[in-house]
Amino acid sequence: MLKLHVNDEISRLRAVVLGTAKSNGPVPKPEEAYDPKSLEHILAGTYPKEEDMVLEMEAFAKVFQKYDVQVFRPEVLQDCNQIFSRDIAFVIEDKLIIANILPDREKEVEAILHVLDKIEDQNILHPPVEVHVEGGDVMPWQDYIFIGTYTADDYPNYITARTNQAAVDYITEQFPNKKVKSFQLRKSNTDAKQNALHLDCCFQPLGNGKAILHKNGFLIEEEYQWLVDFFGKENIFEISADEMYQMFSNVFSISPEVIVSEKNFTRLNTWLREQGFTVEEIPYAQIAKQEGLLRCSTLPLIRD
Repeated sequence: MLKLHVNDEISRLRAVVLGTAKSNGPVPKPEEAYDPKSLEHILAGTYPKEEDMVLEMEAFAKVFQKYDVQVFRPEVLQDCNQIFSRDIAFVIEDKLIIANILPDREKEVEAILHVLDKIEDQNILHPPVEVHVEGGDVMPWQDYIFIGTYTADDYPNYITARTNQAAVDYITEQFPNKKVKSFQLRKSNTDAKQNALHLDCCFQPLGNGKAILHKNGFLIEEEYQWLVDFFGKENIFEISADEMYQMFSNVFSISPEVIVSEKNFTRLNTWLREQGFTVEEIPYAQIAKQEGLLRCSTLPLIRD
């Protein structure tokens, strides 16, 4: 059995579910796009090819192998996009929460049943149907749980709004010993540079008290400012709208010292190395076209 344990975003990783790009299916029709960036590439004819994405994910798997991380992969479903395992479930402490995701994607959960079978039933939580939540919006961080949300009345109009107030309330209830801090994110169905699909699209805490942040991803300046004060301005790498669009904040920590990043993120990777991090660079630019990157592709199960 797996003894789940995740208390933050950076402690040494021991076990993870890494998504798969195999049998990813045909290029979606424009009306099938879940986010503005995918739509952009569908319309431009630059939507990523399966073989390129498979290579990118194998490069990620090799890094996990190098650091002796136990890697689980989903069963391959025919013609199904299973890259972003962070969307379907996430772990806080010793509990795995199954996300209530877009209905079209429920079969993705069935593809990780071989992993769920290794977890005690009482440690798997199924939120009620009114709770909308995806793992990209949820970040355990020591005493805190940070949650990205969107709670305006027009929530149902945004396919890009994935985590609602009911989710914030539910997680607060399930983890009474944690301080839950939610952040209103900027949403757009049509403009990828004005859309923070998830919290990890505009914010990422790192080891050594550092963080990556994009101010315009947050709807309420005070909430952005709270994070600046929490980490300290001198510890923050502020990214531009274009860098957010390229997913600079969606890197992944294997330990407090080791960060997996996209090889083209030159400005960020230089800064990370200046801060003393080991940066494992891999190609991930094709997968980025679907408005998701390294953190989105992973579902950490056990960290120290």
